[in-house]
Amino acid sequence: MKIEILLFGRLTELLGNTHLLIEDAADTNMVRNYLEEQFPALKEVKYQVAVDQLIIHGNKHLTDGMTVALMPPFSGG
Repeated sequence: MKIEILLFGRLTELLGNTHLLIEDAADTNMVRNYLEEQFPALKEVKYQVAVDQLIIHGNKHLTDGMTVALMPPFSGG
């Protein structure tokens, strides 16, 4: 199972890329754990998670081909 990870804003600088592919991540908690293990600086940054263009809160089950986006918090006005 492959999951595409899209990175935005400051997260692209921290991870050195705008997108990654990971395998065998059954849910978004596994994605977070994997990325924070590979890139420890990510633990110090607040970010939001979206799955297939919908911002989520909490954990979400993933299936093959889904896209997970990590975005720094944003505000507008």
